[in-house]
Amino acid sequence: MPKKKTPSQPAHRLRIIAGKWRSRVIVFQPAEGLRPTGDRIRETAFNWLTAQIDGARCIDVFAGSGALAFEALSRGAAQCTALEQQGGAIRQLRETAASLQAENLDIIQADSLNYLQQSPPSEPYNLAFVDPPFAAGMLNKACALLNNSGWLAPDALIYCEMASADNSFIPPDNWQMLRDKVSGEVRYCLYSRIEPKA
Repeated sequence: MPKKKTPSQPAHRLRIIAGKWRSRVIVFQPAEGLRPTGDRIRETAFNWLTAQIDGARCIDVFAGSGALAFEALSRGAAQCTALEQQGGAIRQLRETAASLQAENLDIIQADSLNYLQQSPPSEPYNLAFVDPPFAAGMLNKACALLNNSGWLAPDALIYCEMASADNSFIPPDNWQMLRDKVSGEVRYCLYSRIEPKA
């Protein structure tokens, strides 16, 4: 009987903070660029979104562990699309979704920037989470694609994370900053999209 492969690093765990899956555990394997949103930041971010999360259609552009997607669904989001490229992360996302019976989570294995260049869904998203690997320089590109290619509803909210020392992020002109906070090495912001005039 073949021996099971053991991971080179132990699995990491985090907990869903609130909602129907409160205190349920998300398990994920460490991987390059994978940096799940910590509990304190996640709690603050979802406090910002309390009035808008119920019934929202969400997209988690760089899903990783799925912390933001599962938290959103736990708190009442109607549906979430999770984009992730790494095979190991995809497997873990699917396992977590199965254990939670998260039937309203669509998990798509894809390069996020390439995926956002495809045709958007017929019903745009109300809420987008954009939390790419910090060193990859993908935040500006992802936000521009979301904004300009029909992925976002006219009044969508966009949550972004970046390194606190990174001053390179330039949000689209029609995004209005609602919140902006720094916690250690992480800066996280919430924007509201204003539909550009024709």
